Amino acid sequence: MKRVSIDIAGLTHENPIPAATRIGPLLVTSIISPFNPGTRDIPDSLDDKVANLFAHMGEILEAAGGTWDDVAKVEFFVKDIAYRSALNAPWAEKFPNPQSRPSRHTQVSSSGSVSCVFTAYIAS
Repeated sequence: MKRVSIDIAGLTHENPIPAATRIGPLLVTSIISPFNPGTRDIPDSLDDKVANLFAHMGEILEAAGGTWDDVAKVEFFVKDIAYRSALNAPWAEKFPNPQSRPSRHTQVSSSGSVSCVFTAYIAS
């Protein structure tokens, strides 16, 4: 299976790495930062940061040929564990069925305020 780099216009890395990589049905992202699309600016509000993360996630899924239904696991990195509650509303919006949600892990990290990585399995 051929490896394919996935990049999106609204999220670029300073290092020579893609936003995500797909090998066959497996999609794995690099770190997703809460940058405002097309910039390296980070919004002030936590809600805006989280909205940017989910927007970038959606764009990566679309660019890889997947949907939110293909997400298997999301790992969030937060400055303060209290930030976890800010993830719940967009999480429930993207994954409304409690019987079919991806795994999720949130851990405290000293780098940045909120970021994430995810893994998806895109069968098509």
